[in-house]
Amino acid sequence: MSDRHVYTVDSRAFLEDVLGSVRLKRELEQGLVDPATVTGRVVGRCALAGPDVVRDALKAAAAAAPVWAASPLRNRLDGMARIREEIRLRHVELVDLLIAEGSPRRLAEWQVAGVLATCSEETLSWCAEQMSREFTVGPRRVLLRRVADGVVCVNPPQNAPTAGALFGCLALVAGNAVVIRAPRSAPLGVMHVLREIIAPVLADAGAPPGTLNVFCSRPGVALDAWIASPLVDDVLYVGGVERGQEIERRCVESGKKPILELSGNDCVVVWHDADLDLAVEALCESFYGSGQICMVPNQVVVHPRVADELLARLDTALADVRPGYPDEPNALLSPVLRTEKFFAFVTEALEHGARLVRGTRRLEVDGTPSETGMFLEPTVLRIDGLEGCRRIRMVGEETFFPLLPVVVPDDITEGVDEDVLLDRVIEFVNSNRYGLRNSLWSGDDRVVDEFVRRVGNGGILKVNDSHIGFVPYLPTHGGTGLTGGVFGEANYPALRTSHLQGVSIASGVRPSEAVFEAYRRMVGESQH
Repeated sequence: MSDRHVYTVDSRAFLEDVLGSVRLKRELEQGLVDPATVTGRVVGRCALAGPDVVRDALKAAAAAAPVWAASPLRNRLDGMARIREEIRLRHVELVDLLIAEGSPRRLAEWQVAGVLATCSEETLSWCAEQMSREFTVGPRRVLLRRVADGVVCVNPPQNAPTAGALFGCLALVAGNAVVIRAPRSAPLGVMHVLREIIAPVLADAGAPPGTLNVFCSRPGVALDAWIASPLVDDVLYVGGVERGQEIERRCVESGKKPILELSGNDCVVVWHDADLDLAVEALCESFYGSGQICMVPNQVVVHPRVADELLARLDTALADVRPGYPDEPNALLSPVLRTEKFFAFVTEALEHGARLVRGTRRLEVDGTPSETGMFLEPTVLRIDGLEGCRRIRMVGEETFFPLLPVVVPDDITEGVDEDVLLDRVIEFVNSNRYGLRNSLWSGDDRVVDEFVRRVGNGGILKVNDSHIGFVPYLPTHGGTGLTGGVFGEANYPALRTSHLQGVSIASGVRPSEAVFEAYRRMVGESQH
């Protein structure tokens, strides 16, 4: 292990003195300041791994994988259930650590809820049904089972690394050994929960050393080693599209399975008969964490009959989506460190005829407008017309900041068949190059049925529900298009990191009859 460390400055201290905190972090990591002399501002530190540690982790995982895979599925499921219970019991500890790393309290609690939902009893029971089925066919026991791929390497996102790492741990259920890279930007939550919560439970479940491995390193050090190593079977990568597509290509060229969780550009459709108050609540989710969450709504298509009313209600509701220190109970906005793209997207949309409904100002932590504020005001723009609106980047691309375009079809006149509009809206949703989640708000069962039946884009569809809320049985991740790559779909890691195998166990079967008598059995003796 390297003698270099990554230090985490407390999120409140960082916002109170940004330049001083950046300088302190840099000086600590360069060895210019004694950590013992710093109190109250530093949450902790994490050793920075070099190539030797990365290679050692792969060797340990490769040695453990066949042993862990040979353990009974029931044992692995019980182990994950115990992990869920341990996280539930220690939820306050985990939430506090996420807050210290910068997540607003309510969103830290949401992340922990997502972790618990991912390994809920309902979801695990459904995965168990998919992992193994047995049938009797004459003198044969026939098994259809999923077999662990082997060594699974996980690169979680920088914006939610702890939740992402725990999501990757679900590959353990399939019998894989797992290697996780904690990002340098926020490694403490990952390291703490894996070492202090997950690892002890695995040991009690009889998992051999090396079943779970975690280190903090630069991304290239880990990813290059994983793709080059013959010991690695799968790479679960969470990040941006451009880098993710490169990882996908390199994995396939190296004979590895890429599992991608990339950008989202989710769409919410609001029909004329929707409960607008509830729909607006869901649309406010677009701004949680300042929109720096891949699964929040990124665009809205609203029926022209209710567009004005929806926008007015949304403007009012967003007054309660405010910045604040992460430990404050009502803070929902996070700092936006790179704002150039935000202002470029707004400027471009306005040049193409969009209308500003609210927002665009910088804010201080107390919500005061300021030219130097680290927060951005929740911003809404109205775009009239479906035709060609995806040429506007804030509609066609992911917006990783608090910006929501509301698209209103503008060519619907009195007497035009509503089915025509619904067809066009569904076509619009399906034409999205991304495919994480999509939502619909409507009180018409026929509209709901059409939407659910015909929308193939996305890993998850939600109807009259929170866009980002978690539901038992449903996955929390996964998608199509640019979001999930060529092999993208709803993502249950226990299934995605395993492969289907068929098994026949016979008793008293004559091989020659199995081959040559099969034809008569299949077509029927009388037809021969």
